[in-house]
Amino acid sequence: MSTENRIPLEGPHSRTQEFLFAFRVLFQFIRGFRKLHFVGPCISIFGSARTKPEEAYYKLAEDMGRRVVAEGFTVMTGGGPGIMEAGNKGAREGGGRSVGCNIELPFEQDPNPYLDIWVDIRYFFVRKVLLFKYSFGFIILPGGFGTIDEMFEALTLIQTEKIENFPVVLMGKEYWNGVIEQVNTMDKYKMISPGDRDLLLITDDPEEAMRFCVNKIGALPKLRKSWRPSWLLGE
Repeated sequence: MSTENRIPLEGPHSRTQEFLFAFRVLFQFIRGFRKLHFVGPCISIFGSARTKPEEAYYKLAEDMGRRVVAEGFTVMTGGGPGIMEAGNKGAREGGGRSVGCNIELPFEQDPNPYLDIWVDIRYFFVRKVLLFKYSFGFIILPGGFGTIDEMFEALTLIQTEKIENFPVVLMGKEYWNGVIEQVNTMDKYKMISPGDRDLLLITDDPEEAMRFCVNKIGALPKLRKSWRPSWLLGE
């Protein structure tokens, strides 16, 4: 990580530095809003950037990408390689839209070649807001710290009723077994509410995963309005 990216996390700085940081964050948000405004209702596919094309979970992510666009949704991912690339590849091969919200990192993360639209984001928290803003559900395949962070962020927002009817699907029962055990431990010690365990679906079945997503999203009163581009704004 560059020094420039570390500075905002090192406590108070001069007023000028803090103002410039706030301005950069605002610019990142505006850039993201402009780029993603017309992508349509999305389902995001998450997972490791390190998964190889010959691996089973890569192929599963491709399959899920095709299934998502077949239901009329846009596939959104973190824009990088591995599971993200597979989801975008499946969307493109399925004839649907493929979108990425890419994080700028010194390793691993370059936009994959299967994106129709993408935006490069410097700060993780900005990227996370954009992913939630334009997504109606998450399909999560095996991944690392970042993937787990996105999963628990989604569950927290659902639990606290900041978002509703937001499907969260974990695919790969064997891989996620330890996480599920931890959630069950939270339930046992009453650190989460009764029923919170049911906020997510754990499955290896692509049909069950899509059915869960479609049913949850279908329970929303109305999908967000689809806006038309404005020629006055050069869109």
